[in-house]
Amino acid sequence: MGTGKSLVGKILERQTGFRRFDTDELISQKLKMPIEEVFSAHGEERFRELETETLRSLFAEGPAIIVAGGGIVLRAENVDLLRQLGTVVWLDGDQATLRARIQRLDNRPLLRTANPEVTLSELLEARQPIYKSAADLRVDITKKKPERIAELILKSIRDLPVGE
Repeated sequence: MGTGKSLVGKILERQTGFRRFDTDELISQKLKMPIEEVFSAHGEERFRELETETLRSLFAEGPAIIVAGGGIVLRAENVDLLRQLGTVVWLDGDQATLRARIQRLDNRPLLRTANPEVTLSELLEARQPIYKSAADLRVDITKKKPERIAELILKSIRDLPVGE
């Protein structure tokens, strides 16, 4: 949340020529409603089910850039699916950077709480170990422009040992 993954995904799509699939966009298109409405109308559990269904549908697409929401790794099945689909990249940033980026956006259903800053801290603390174990590589996005983040991702993937 707030890492710039959607924009970075678009840049990677342009740079690589691979199609880009954003799981949130696909879910939103399927249900014909924004993600925040999906959460309020159907709940987080149904949203997570839709993420899994969406990942499964992407196996037929061939090489692609897949942009997934930060909570997708909360289901072990999704982590397995992501790994089968390719290299899993964790865009990580310090909490101050993420907080500043997220405060500019009001469509974050998980942060609609009495104290969004505490909620963000709790989400990050709970998810970081999951991100760390799920990711093939980590890219620090702190103080970096999306173009530089995309460049670092491509370089890191090229540098991975064969067979990873």
